Amino acid sequence: MNIDIVKNKIESNLNKKVVVTVYGLRNKINRYEGVLYKTYPNIFTILENGIEKSFSYNDYIIGDVKIKFI
Repeated sequence: MNIDIVKNKIESNLNKKVVVTVYGLRNKINRYEGVLYKTYPNIFTILENGIEKSFSYNDYIIGDVKIKFI
């Protein structure tokens, strides 16, 4: 998967509701539900309850971050 493809996919869904699942160390899983807020050259952000959370495109590519569009 190419990073430009991922950026285009995320940019085309700005301001839409998403659920982001983050797979961390020691089988820790965090889920965030919010609105796809902004995109930057290396990260994208969601807005969850007025708090901005950022995620890396590279983490999405390797599978540590999953995005489900609602």
